[in-house]
Amino acid sequence: MATVPLTAAHKEDFVVLLVPVEDTDTIAQVAQKIAAHTVGIRVKPRNKPLQVMHNGRMVPDHLTVAEAGIRPMDYVEVSYVE
Repeated sequence: MATVPLTAAHKEDFVVLLVPVEDTDTIAQVAQKIAAHTVGIRVKPRNKPLQVMHNGRMVPDHLTVAEAGIRPMDYVEVSYVE
């Protein structure tokens, strides 16, 4: 298990964050870790699931950070599923 620092933002936010995740975290866990810094603070909570975009594609929730090919300091964006 290794820590992977990510640059991250919520689509509805204006702040880019540095969020540490583990390479064994699932993408669903990554979304929650990022949302913990935005939802209810600068982003209105919504009763919808979150999704993660990396390199222009939505990443399946069940993949781990390592399986998705997400590397240290990569940019990811979290948004609500529409």
